Formats: sequence, C-alpha cells, structure tokens
Amino acid sequence: MRTKLCCSLLSLSLALGGCAGQSHGPKPEAASAQAQAGPANDWPTQARVEYVFQCMREHGGQNYDNLYHCSCKADEVARQLDYQTYSEAVVFKNLKSMPGERGGVFRDPPQSKVLRDKLKQAEAAAEAHCFVK
Repeated sequence: MRTKLCCSLLSLSLALGGCAGQSHGPKPEAASAQAQAGPANDWPTQARVEYVFQCMREHGGQNYDNLYHCSCKADEVARQLDYQTYSEAVVFKNLKSMPGERGGVFRDPPQSKVLRDKLKQAEAAAEAHCFVK
C-alpha cells in the first residue's frame, strides 16, 4: 500500500513538473496588442457585485431571473464605461441631491452632467439589451 502511494505521488509530481515547464500565458504579441487596446475588464469584482445587488433590488429582489439579467446589465455597462468613469459618474449621481453648498460641488460642475448622462445612456442601453419587455 505504501509503495503504491509513493509511486502515485511520484507520478503526480513528474506530471506536474512537466506541465510547469510549459508556457500557458499569452504570446508576447497578443499581450502587447491587448495592452494597446486597453483593459477589457477593469471593474473590480466588488464593484460588479454591488452593481448586480443594486440592480436586483431595483427589479424586485434576489432571484435567479434577476441575477441573470442584472449580471448581463453589469457586463454591458462595464463594456461601455471604464471603471474610473463609472465610479465618478456614480458619485455625482448619488450626491447631486445633497442640499446646500455641499451638494453644489456635485451638481454644478460641467463634468457632473456629462458623466451622469454617460451613465444614464449606458444603463439605458444595457437595460434594453438585457431585459426583455
């Protein structure tokens, strides 16, 4: 029994050692083309999860149907807006209703309306793409 276990472990280590020498990463020319095109997915996982939870809350709660559609919506918005633009737009969107001078910081700058409009357009397009009416 002990010999069988040792032989199995030796075989496994030889097999894994053989795999370790092989390169499984992207080819250098593919990596440089991807770097020039920019990141295809620069949203952190936590941001996507928070987006999906918020979307499900807005569409009636947590169920598999909403999970599917809201995950699709998150992917579509992420495809249209990089994370930096999205996060700035969300800050302006969420804090523009703050009263007084403090709220003016989020309401008044020209970039506030531009970013909020970009977010609104991206979400509307994602909603039309992912949710069947």
